[in-house]
Amino acid sequence: MCQVCHDPVTGRAVGIDPCLCGAPATQAAFARIAADLDRRRMMGGAAAVVGMFAGFGLGADDAHAQPQGQPVRLRNLRFFDGQQLEMQAGRDILVQGNRIAGLPRADDDGPEDARVIDCGGRAVIPGLIDAHWHTTLAGVTQRQAMAADIGFVHLMAGREAAATLRRGFTTVRDTGGPAFGLKQAIDAGALPGPRIFPSGAMISQTSGHGDFRFLSDLPRRPDDLSYAERAGVAAIADGRAEVLRRTREQLMKGASQIKIMAGGGVTSVYDPLESLQFTEDEMQAAVQAASDWGTYVCAHVYTPAGIQRCLRAGVRSIEHGQLADLDTVRMMRDEGAWWSIQPFLGDADANPRSNPAQQAKGDEVARGTVQAFEMGQAEGVNMAFGTDVLMNPAGAATQGRQLAKLTRFMAPLAALRMATGAAGDLLAMSGGRAPYDGPLGVIAPGALADLLVVDADPETGLDWLDTPHESLAMIVKDGRIVTSRL
Repeated sequence: MCQVCHDPVTGRAVGIDPCLCGAPATQAAFARIAADLDRRRMMGGAAAVVGMFAGFGLGADDAHAQPQGQPVRLRNLRFFDGQQLEMQAGRDILVQGNRIAGLPRADDDGPEDARVIDCGGRAVIPGLIDAHWHTTLAGVTQRQAMAADIGFVHLMAGREAAATLRRGFTTVRDTGGPAFGLKQAIDAGALPGPRIFPSGAMISQTSGHGDFRFLSDLPRRPDDLSYAERAGVAAIADGRAEVLRRTREQLMKGASQIKIMAGGGVTSVYDPLESLQFTEDEMQAAVQAASDWGTYVCAHVYTPAGIQRCLRAGVRSIEHGQLADLDTVRMMRDEGAWWSIQPFLGDADANPRSNPAQQAKGDEVARGTVQAFEMGQAEGVNMAFGTDVLMNPAGAATQGRQLAKLTRFMAPLAALRMATGAAGDLLAMSGGRAPYDGPLGVIAPGALADLLVVDADPETGLDWLDTPHESLAMIVKDGRIVTSRL
């Protein structure tokens, strides 16, 4: 039976199968219609568009027009494909539309209508992926996130999204926060920013790492939602039924994966770091609801007991986990789970800590970080890079520098793989809930065309990531040149 829905472009009522409203194919069709309408309006509103982009970090010189459908061929380059730990040469990169169409030999000609870009012998790498990013919460303080008008929070997130893209991060997995609207605006071309794999609200038990209420807000009254819940930052759920409801709500909104809080955290005030959060039965409820929609659950957790409970419940991605012991690391490996890990080293780039208890928890995590990286590599765990910059406007700018820190634990190209090909494999676990159709994090035929042309040698070091305005000669996202100095 047909149900009345509304076309997001025209606003007119249309009859469609309700099962397909949120399907990727349907959304892609709407996006193509919107993009065509946007192009038709372009000539009449060019000045306004340029002004909008300038306000969010992209100036008029950054809009590199190219005829629709014209192939682009990058020549005179070496490239890292996101998987093999070597720089490859002797081939060009051919981009057609938003895909990498092929890797033709450098001495082959064609296609005749291609726009040729000489990379001047520079290195080309896939667009970077931050597998643990908070799109809405990175560029504001904790006070602003918890008390400011939500419109201000979203505008600051839009500004930070442009900065994220300029740092070379063309994709992020958002691990908690109201990122759906920003994602939609970026995908529609209204704002510059990275691709976003949204989790929606972080699902937390009462007193858990996602419970941002004050003690004066207790006890909770029926149907009384906190500011963080109303804003979509967190969703408090106790018991199997509530966890199912909150998980399904995020899936309804368009979550590509689900984020639960399975243990204590550093920035939270009330929960001890070693606390176990959610029973195994509650976790299984979230896993079942996500699995029924063809996707997975990732979990914030640090300790061995918490990680092992997550794995038994079917959680597929462990976020943080710096306090894992060897048995737990091997369990992650044997279960085929992903370890989304960050270089929490207790240095100047750490998220703010407002009291001694938070400082002590942060110090404990920092002490475990080095051993965690070493064990993960030695035991062959699937590892992907993330930053977890949270309510730390100054820290957001360190995103690239955080990736460069991984060279303390591994070779530069191995570190890059954690933020390209490996992270792309993690994103692929979203299956049919993935908002973008195609491989990410790799330079290979058929992959989505996200590319960085680099004024540095990625084989010898990654310090250049800290100065992207100097080191990134060109940024390409979705086959379109975002900015270029070539």
